[in-house]
Amino acid sequence: MSNPIQLPTSRREELVRSLVRRELRFHELPKDLPAEEAAEIRRRALELMTQTPLDNIAHHSLDVQRASKRNCENFIGVAQVPMGVVGPLRVRGRCADGDFWVPLATTEAALVASTNRGCSAITHAGGAVVRVEDVGMTRAPVFRTSGIVQTQWFLQWIKDHDADIRKITEDTSRHLKLLEVRPYTFGTTVFLRFRFDSGDAMGMNMATIACDRAVNDLIEPATGVPCVALSGNYCVDKKPAAINFQEGRGKRIYAEVLLEAPILHHQLKSNARDLVEVQYRKNLLGSIAAGSMGFNAHYANVLAAFFIATGQDPAHVVEGSMGVTCIESRGPDSVFASIYMPDVPLGAVGGGTALDTQREALAMLGVSPDPERRGEAVTRLAEILGAVVLAGELSLMAAFTSQDLARAHEKLGRGEVPGQPLP
Repeated sequence: MSNPIQLPTSRREELVRSLVRRELRFHELPKDLPAEEAAEIRRRALELMTQTPLDNIAHHSLDVQRASKRNCENFIGVAQVPMGVVGPLRVRGRCADGDFWVPLATTEAALVASTNRGCSAITHAGGAVVRVEDVGMTRAPVFRTSGIVQTQWFLQWIKDHDADIRKITEDTSRHLKLLEVRPYTFGTTVFLRFRFDSGDAMGMNMATIACDRAVNDLIEPATGVPCVALSGNYCVDKKPAAINFQEGRGKRIYAEVLLEAPILHHQLKSNARDLVEVQYRKNLLGSIAAGSMGFNAHYANVLAAFFIATGQDPAHVVEGSMGVTCIESRGPDSVFASIYMPDVPLGAVGGGTALDTQREALAMLGVSPDPERRGEAVTRLAEILGAVVLAGELSLMAAFTSQDLARAHEKLGRGEVPGQPLP
């Protein structure tokens, strides 16, 4: 689990004391220390500072050297999240076509069981049809001009130098392609919303680096117009936003399934009339009343569990939770159910996808990037995600119609643990 300790005990204890006395900060440990040893020193100092044993945080199986350099600074260990599996889930996508067992990492009781019920319904119905559009990753620097005249001149300069901007941004990564630069202005403020195709990567860091290069090496020196911030919130990253709802960001996902009466009755314990009404009054009218941008039951639940299991950035659940669930009556007692997710940043390489447990979860899904088939791996991942989110929506809304929601949480979330009383 751990590398052998390299430092003499006296030197190690000296570093611990320096941290405790705040003579040294956690990131100031010697750079040549093995990552596992640095983590142990930080843990020991924290135990003394907080009077808290950190034995469980110390246990892990990941590559500490990689994780501490690429994923998490001031590394001390891990926070373990239980992981369950749902499936088989039949997906009928362009890159994901077949039955899948999907890992979900969560601490919320009943989520995996409920989603699994939705998977069963979808699979019995022949599978979820899923399609994905690669909208592109965005970053939007904000600039300050002297007024209308300079703003118009600046925008014309950006238009005239599209080829130069394209070259300087694409030179930062062989995986990056600039799709467009869209301006938006008012007063003396100018936003330039860069949109990139980033292949199998989620692409946020790639877009940031590319924009930084374009701003600092080309746009500012050539125009004299100052950039106030590399991100001007017109991107929009990790916040629900109308522009992302309308234009999309990352992956735009559609998934649908037709559920006949026997499946509604036996798998979901529901019926067409009640499902349609719950969708209308809860997901649509309720969301309108609340001013919500999520016209759905609980995208965020399944997204968070899927993101943690597969190494995505959990903060992107904020924007990914926007979207619309639709349920339409078909025939005497059947429904056509669909979901629309306009803004799902997703990656099959980079970031947390390289961590050991997350890499295994991706392998379970057959997600393996191939340079010869650019973007197919992340599309496969997005198609599976769309189907499993649809499964979660169907099961939860069916639980409302049968009044099973509270009973399921009481049974699965408050089950007795030996030696511990019920809360």
